[in-house]
Amino acid sequence: MSEPTLPATSGEPVARPVCPRHPDRESYVTCQRCRRPVCPECQRPAPVGVQCVDCVREAARTARPTRTTFGGRTSDGNPLVTKALIAACVLMYAVQLARPGTTGDLAFAPIVGWEQPWRAITAAFLHSPQMPLHLALNMLWLWQIGPYLESLLGRARFLALYLVSAIGGSAAVLLLATAPRRLVTAAEASQYSSWAVSVVGASGAVFGLFGALLVLNRKLGRSSGPLYGVLAVNAIFGFLYPGISWQAHLGGLVTGAAVAGVFALLANRDRRSWQWPALALVLVLIVAAMVLDYSSVPDVYR
Repeated sequence: MSEPTLPATSGEPVARPVCPRHPDRESYVTCQRCRRPVCPECQRPAPVGVQCVDCVREAARTARPTRTTFGGRTSDGNPLVTKALIAACVLMYAVQLARPGTTGDLAFAPIVGWEQPWRAITAAFLHSPQMPLHLALNMLWLWQIGPYLESLLGRARFLALYLVSAIGGSAAVLLLATAPRRLVTAAEASQYSSWAVSVVGASGAVFGLFGALLVLNRKLGRSSGPLYGVLAVNAIFGFLYPGISWQAHLGGLVTGAAVAGVFALLANRDRRSWQWPALALVLVLIVAAMVLDYSSVPDVYR
C-alpha cells in the first residue's frame, strides 16, 4: 500500500497563510474572488465556496440596484419612511401639548398662507390637541397602507407622494374657501369666515395615499373594493360633522391620484427618468394655483 510523500523542503520556515483582516489567525480557506486567505469570521457564503467581507461589500457597491415596478429602489422590507412619518407626527403632538402656541404657529389658514407658505406642509404634522383620536386614526391609516405603498414605490417616491399630497390638501383648503376678493364691511365679515379658519392634521396626506392606492392597484390589476367603502364613510363624516376639513381630504385625494398617475404612466424603464420632472410639474401647478388665488385677494386679507 503506497503512502503519500511530503514535498521536499529547503529547511526554511514556510509562511503560514493568515487572514488580512485578522493577521493573528491562520486560514487555509481562500476567497473565491480575490484568492486571499479568509478566517471563519470574515467568510461569507457564495454560490461556490466563500467570499471575504471586503469582496462582498465591493460587489454590493458596484451592483446595479434592483427596482420596484414603479422605478423606486427596493428596500429590505422595513417601512422606514412610514415609521419616520408616524414618529414625526407623534413627536409634534407631544410638542403641541407641551407648548400650546405651537398649533397656532404652524397650522394652515388661508389668511396667513401667503406670508407663511411653509404652513401648507407643517400643518400636516399637527393634530388637534383636544382630540387624541384625531392623531390615532390618521396614524392608524398611515400604518395600514403606508408600508404597502412604500414597498411599491420605494422610499423616495413614497415620501414625495406623502408631502406633495399634504400640500395639495392645504391648497384645496385655500381654493375652496370663500375668499374676500374686495374690501368687506364688518357686517359682511361672517361670509368669509372660512378664510380665517385654521386646519391641522395628516388627513390630506393620508387621503393622498388613498388616491394613490386606487391608481396603483388599477395599474397592477388589483382590487381596491374595500377602499371605496372607507372613502365613502370618511366623505360622509367630513360633510356631516363640523371641524373636519373635507376640503383637505378632497385635495389630498386628487393630488395623491395625480402623483400616482405620474408614477404609473412613466413606470416603463425607458420613461422613468421623467418621473421626477413630471412630479415637479404637479407641484408647480399646485403652487401656481395657490399664487393665482392669492393674487385676487386684497393685501390686507393675506
